[in-house]
Amino acid sequence: MKAYVFPGQGAQFTGMGKDLYENSPLAKELFEKANEILGFRITDIMFEGTAEELKETKVTQPAVFLHSVILAKTLGDDFKPEMVAGHSLGEFSALVANGALSFEDGLKLVSQRALAMQKACEITPSTMAAVLGLADNIVEEVCASIEGVVVAANYNCPGQLVISGETSAVEKACEAMKAAGAKRALILPVGGAFHSPMMEPAREELAAAIEATTFSAPICPVYQNVTANAVSDADEIKKNLIIQLTAAVKWTQSVQQMIADGATLFTEVGPGKVLAGLINKIDKEAATANA
Repeated sequence: MKAYVFPGQGAQFTGMGKDLYENSPLAKELFEKANEILGFRITDIMFEGTAEELKETKVTQPAVFLHSVILAKTLGDDFKPEMVAGHSLGEFSALVANGALSFEDGLKLVSQRALAMQKACEITPSTMAAVLGLADNIVEEVCASIEGVVVAANYNCPGQLVISGETSAVEKACEAMKAAGAKRALILPVGGAFHSPMMEPAREELAAAIEATTFSAPICPVYQNVTANAVSDADEIKKNLIIQLTAAVKWTQSVQQMIADGATLFTEVGPGKVLAGLINKIDKEAATANA
């Protein structure tokens, strides 16, 4: 079965999407429509901007979403997903690709999500850190032992888990992770504590926008971050999408479930090859490709 996967924040690079814009009339039309919806020329930042400009959450998230979704649309009849999944932000790209969300609504939600997350980041000093070389349950136990807010946020692949929370608690957790035998525990250059309780103000804001948006029955199941299970019901998709901002991204579990359900080829749609690399670490036998 063909599985298509969509990357999240962090996959961006300067020049992303420029080749699509220049070589596909459909891509050009969609990029220009996106500029109108967003009210600024995101294409200028994507194609010519600095890495610093591209790193701003309000730019990064729509940029990665647009690259993924427009690339999928330019595949035409070759794009026949039997299952989809997206990492964090990538879940929105996956939902447009499988027909649950329209291009316009998906972009509006992603833009609102980015702005809401940026606002939430400014309330309390918060951050994320990558923990390498520890079992998931050890990371969870260490987080639970730390005073303050720090939780497991991204289950990326075995031996790579990202934690998230208040800056002081994350710093303490990093020291405790090293003492517990982690190969590395390093603070990430991010604006805040994504996928943690620190995102509650953003979740509330985004919930209202998601509730007001029409979702359709998808053409194939989406394996959502929150449950790691196949979901096809539009109301359930909505519910899980609202929870996603404050809950962990169960990427390892999602990929394992997709393989158990018959995925034979994972095609990454979007900038970079981050997810293909993680999938190969989750299952060495898994076949991966880039769109």
